[in-house]
Amino acid sequence: MSTPVPAPVHAGPDCAEPRTFRRTTLDLGDAVLRPWGRADAEPGPVLDSLVAAAADPLIALWNPLATRDPAAALAWLAAREDSWDKGTAAPFAVLDAADGALLGCVNLRWTDRADGLAMIGYWAPPAGRGRGVIGRATRAVTAWGFRTADARRIEVAHAVGNEASCRLALKCGYLPEGTLRASFRFGDGTYHDEHLHARLATDPEPDPEPDPDPEPDPEPR
Repeated sequence: MSTPVPAPVHAGPDCAEPRTFRRTTLDLGDAVLRPWGRADAEPGPVLDSLVAAAADPLIALWNPLATRDPAAALAWLAAREDSWDKGTAAPFAVLDAADGALLGCVNLRWTDRADGLAMIGYWAPPAGRGRGVIGRATRAVTAWGFRTADARRIEVAHAVGNEASCRLALKCGYLPEGTLRASFRFGDGTYHDEHLHARLATDPEPDPEPDPDPEPDPEPR
């Protein structure tokens, strides 16, 4: 029995043009996915967690965040809000439904909008690891992108050394397709080989995964 895809609880208007990401909030029950934006720059636990995430060793290696202080975080959030405004990317904050704590981020963005080609990435601070929530969030955003934005193909690329990210991609139905040699420079300043995974809109939904995420490392990009 497959896990049902959560329905949007706050959906934007019908797309005025095809392949446009519209602001949406997705409810996973124990977690809520809502669009990043300038409102998150208000002093509080979410902004504090975003600044702290930049100092986490795994995030600093696999997905360096330009949020090292509140001013930098504000610029980062403004860029995410602008991407929603343009419909070019859908960056979601993953928040604990009970207390609003930041559990991670899932970002879906066009790499070739006209062709329906997109890429998804994810990262999680320590509070969001090992709970299964990032995997479920990634599945939900994937299904949403296929269903509402007419994505044709969504890719994941992660450093070969990022084994936890590889396991999470496989759990979310992203099939391995090969190795990209020295394709991306990570936080250590080195170009790493990456594994490429992908899902097509015509692929079946993956089987439900009962186990929690195996301490997922952040996803590059």
